[in-house]
Amino acid sequence: MGNDLKAQTKLSVMDVEELCPVCGDKVSGYHYGVLTCESCKGFFKRTVQNKKAYVCVGKQQCQIDQSQRKRCPFCRFQKCLNAGMRLEGKLDGRRSLCHMFHLCSGGRQRFGRIQQMESRM
Repeated sequence: MGNDLKAQTKLSVMDVEELCPVCGDKVSGYHYGVLTCESCKGFFKRTVQNKKAYVCVGKQQCQIDQSQRKRCPFCRFQKCLNAGMRLEGKLDGRRSLCHMFHLCSGGRQRFGRIQQMESRM
């Protein structure tokens, strides 16, 4: 019976899903200093790399959620910045979280591996 309880507890902890602070989609890991989804990670990266300058056609208060995140890139980028995403993708001039915890080698960074590292701190 004790082993069943441990297994259920482990499953319930693993089933908890974080939501992207920008659009509300499921997060995939730390990107530019913040837990975000793949879509917002890619959007932020393209915006920074291509030096995009967006203009809001509304009042700079557009709703950004999973279903409407592509409607206003200006407001989405502002929401990325407000969520804490950093243009340089680094923490205070140091290496990124991925490199700090040696998670970048051998494939994609995984949310679970970072969560495990945080729980050890």
